[in-house]
Amino acid sequence: MTIFEAIVLAIVEGITEFLPISSTGHMIIVSSLFGIQSSEFVKVFTVSIQLGAIMSVLVLYWNRFLQSFDFYFKLLVAFIPAAIIGFLLGDYIDALLENVVAVAVSLVVGGIVLLFVDKWFVNNTTETEITYPSAFVIGFFQCLALIPGVSRSASTIIGGMVRGLTRKQAAEFSFFLAVPTMFAATAYKLLKSYKSIQPEDIQMLAIGNIVAFVVAMLAIKFFITYLSKNGFKAFGWYRIAIGSVILILLALGLDLQIT
Repeated sequence: MTIFEAIVLAIVEGITEFLPISSTGHMIIVSSLFGIQSSEFVKVFTVSIQLGAIMSVLVLYWNRFLQSFDFYFKLLVAFIPAAIIGFLLGDYIDALLENVVAVAVSLVVGGIVLLFVDKWFVNNTTETEITYPSAFVIGFFQCLALIPGVSRSASTIIGGMVRGLTRKQAAEFSFFLAVPTMFAATAYKLLKSYKSIQPEDIQMLAIGNIVAFVVAMLAIKFFITYLSKNGFKAFGWYRIAIGSVILILLALGLDLQIT
């Protein structure tokens, strides 16, 4: 993987991590289109640049992370389901990460769901307290994102709206929950694969995280403003379009699999 390819992947991560369109899915697709070989370092890189993205959440919402211990306990409750299931099904999830067909299908199905989300929760207009049961339900919805292409952002936001949260409130809690979830995923991946990282790779990891951090900050600001005013429909159509194009290309014989 070249530095240019690393920057492209970091930009994709920064844009898509907090939008309901699947960051993992997009990085798999971009890797396929660029012909980036699925080496152990590439796998580490695509996970570790999430640190840059979550740092943007800490910077933008630093005051929210200084509220109370109750805030952290709710994040812990929401984090536990995905942590347990992700640990138990880790090998199966790793296999799915290289399956572009699974990503495309998930993009289309998730897009169809997003077309109707605004109608389902049209009455969620008043902010309500995020309780421990709500945090736990959101945590279970986050487990859906273990399937590549589903989108952690979309699943957790919908989980929050199921519990009566507004679009903005659900989106912000999704951002907060990303911090322990993505940090744990990155730490676990680095612990398993740190021996594959060579000294010359450190620069690439640093550049990737910096790019992901800057781009993610811009993406979060855009998403909150857009979501509050317009809802999910545009993201739904986008997912359907890109997922359909990928399935058509695969049907025509184009090899989009990661080699």
